[in-house]
Amino acid sequence: MRAAKTPIDIVVSEVGPRDGLQSVARTMATGHKKAWIDALHAAGLREIEVGSFVPPKLMPQLADTAELVAFAKTLPGLLPSVLVPNLKGAERAIDSGAHAMLLPLSASHAHSLANLRKTPDEVVAELRRIVDLRDAKGSHCLVEVGISTAFGCTIQGRVEPAEVLRLVRAAVDAGVDRIGLADTVGYADPLQVGTLFEQGIEVAGDKLSCAHFHDTRGLGLANVFAAWQAGMRRFDACTGGLGGCPHAPGASGNVATEDVAYLFASVGVPTGLNFNALMALRERVASWVEGEPLHGAIWRAGLPRTVAA
Repeated sequence: MRAAKTPIDIVVSEVGPRDGLQSVARTMATGHKKAWIDALHAAGLREIEVGSFVPPKLMPQLADTAELVAFAKTLPGLLPSVLVPNLKGAERAIDSGAHAMLLPLSASHAHSLANLRKTPDEVVAELRRIVDLRDAKGSHCLVEVGISTAFGCTIQGRVEPAEVLRLVRAAVDAGVDRIGLADTVGYADPLQVGTLFEQGIEVAGDKLSCAHFHDTRGLGLANVFAAWQAGMRRFDACTGGLGGCPHAPGASGNVATEDVAYLFASVGVPTGLNFNALMALRERVASWVEGEPLHGAIWRAGLPRTVAA
């Protein structure tokens, strides 16, 4: 594995208001979501996935996404992003003024059909149409593709690295601005992560810029660190480790934002995040989703005396 680059600021991209809440049956009040986004910004977060432009009848808990984009745009220096499932969702994202949109592209054929009812190559074709639409509208919205199940799939099982890299190349050829690799179902291990991200960088260069991990089997932070060693500087995370995948039974959610902040603080890599503010926010989010399990580790004991908040 290549030596780590000279440490620079880490970008932690909060996905709670979308990825965290889409797996929660109840609908969080819009006012609470705005308070969550505002508190994240105050704690130092500068990129937040605020929602998704999916049909409200499918995910009523995310029906207020346009309002949340408008609110997030009032916070200085904040990049609000949204998930879009298709061209129609992308058009709504552009019209909302979102600064970035993410289209999921599964490396698992079986997962792609279950999640989007399209093959991976059909999603790539949709991705090209989205880039063309963005350009035709003169929008500056960043187009990102998140390659899900990049490290394995609960439906298909093994996902070949060659297929992941083929899709990375296809995304580059489609003209996307950013690419991420996601361990959607919590199958990844640190050696696998380091190898695949290094290979992906060789294909996509700086466009491969995000790592998304779940802590389903306890390796979430180890995988974050392995991706950092491979050159990644941007990581998805969620307050309290909320989130999951409907096709990953027993999944415990995303790596917790506060745990990722602690990981990098422990090795002296700056993130710009206020740990105490994140911990206070975790308690507020817990009250807003009362009864839903939260995850993560550092909240139990707090920071050691050897690490500054």
